[in-house]
Amino acid sequence: MPYTYILINFFTVIICFLASFDRRIQFNKLFGKFLLSSTIVAVPFIIWDIWFTAKGVWWFNLNYTLGIKISGLPLEEWLFFYCIPFSCVFTYYCLEKFFNMNGANAFNNLIVFTSVIVLSVTGFLYYDRIYTLLTVIVTLFTLCYLHFIVKKEWIGKASFVYLLLMPGFFAVNGILTGSFIPSPVVNYNPDDFLGIRMGTIPVEDAVYGYSQFLLNIYFFKKITKNEK
Repeated sequence: MPYTYILINFFTVIICFLASFDRRIQFNKLFGKFLLSSTIVAVPFIIWDIWFTAKGVWWFNLNYTLGIKISGLPLEEWLFFYCIPFSCVFTYYCLEKFFNMNGANAFNNLIVFTSVIVLSVTGFLYYDRIYTLLTVIVTLFTLCYLHFIVKKEWIGKASFVYLLLMPGFFAVNGILTGSFIPSPVVNYNPDDFLGIRMGTIPVEDAVYGYSQFLLNIYFFKKITKNEK
């Protein structure tokens, strides 16, 4: 039981890590750049995590962890901000390398404008739910920055890959939020989010993950000078 969260991280990353050394992929040569780009993204998200944990917006069942805490967060939670992005960025990198997904970019405007409308309405109606509101703000900022300011053409492609990653998202977040185990690893204050769950997963987690995914792709591309 104390190894639950660390094993989730391990099994999330191990296949992608081993595949990184394949001579056709050679993602291992980009490990350093990935660590840099993921750290840039991880810092604000970890600060967010520390703050929410301190405020009781969510909390962790330490029975599922090794018991090592840093700034109020289990060690496994810190590793989460590297293991999950590693698998996501690696998957995006491979799909972009071996497949032409540029057709998905035709939906850039539709994705951004629909998201902006839905998120804005949600934030306006549920401004008193701190997890919902902050998730809305961060995702709005991410989409508007990528689309209107730096004018990236790959939002549709990245969104398509994020959809492909959904089975993994449901597996990992499902376990963390109580699927398949007696009680959740991560617990949420019902007053701080919409209360809409996909199985056991708060819908905000999917939106939160989407913004984190887009930012990881953006900084990884920027640091590796891969602007396709």
